[in-house]
Amino acid sequence: MKKVYVNEEVCIGCHLCEVYCRLRHASSSDLIKAFKSEKPEPLPRLRVEERGIVSFSVRCQQCEDAYCLYACLTGAITRDLINETIKVDGERCVGCWTCLLVCPLGAIKQDRLNKKAVRCDLCPEEDVPVCVVNCPNEALVYMDADEVDNGITSRANALA
Repeated sequence: MKKVYVNEEVCIGCHLCEVYCRLRHASSSDLIKAFKSEKPEPLPRLRVEERGIVSFSVRCQQCEDAYCLYACLTGAITRDLINETIKVDGERCVGCWTCLLVCPLGAIKQDRLNKKAVRCDLCPEEDVPVCVVNCPNEALVYMDADEVDNGITSRANALA
C-alpha cells in the first residue's frame, strides 16, 4: 500500500502541503475564496510541525494496527478492504474524539463546527495526493513501504 512519507532533511516548513490540502477539501477550487470567504472554513488533513531547524508534515500514516479503528465507538472509522486506507464516515461520526485520544501521531483533527473527526484521506480522486504534488522540495513522497528506504535516501542525497 502506498503512503505519504516525509524527508525532514529537505522540508523547509513552507506549509504549502497544508494550503493545498485545505484547498483540496474546500467547496471552491479558488484559493482566495477557500481561505477568505468559504464558510465553514475547510480544514487541512495534515499539519506542519516546526522545531528549530527541523520541520515536517504530520498526517495519518494508515497504520496497519490502527488504534483509531478499534477505539471508534460508532464504527465510523473503517478500513477500505480494496485499497487498505482508513476512512471516516461523517454520517456515523458523533465527535466523541476517542480516535483523537488514541492516535499516537496526533494525526486526527477536530472539525469542531460539524463535530466530526477528519484525517488524511490520501486524496482518493487523485493519482498522487495534492500535498505531495505541490511540495516544492519533494520533501513529501508517495510510495510503497518497501521503496521508502531507497527512495527517500536517494532523493535527499541528490538534493544535498
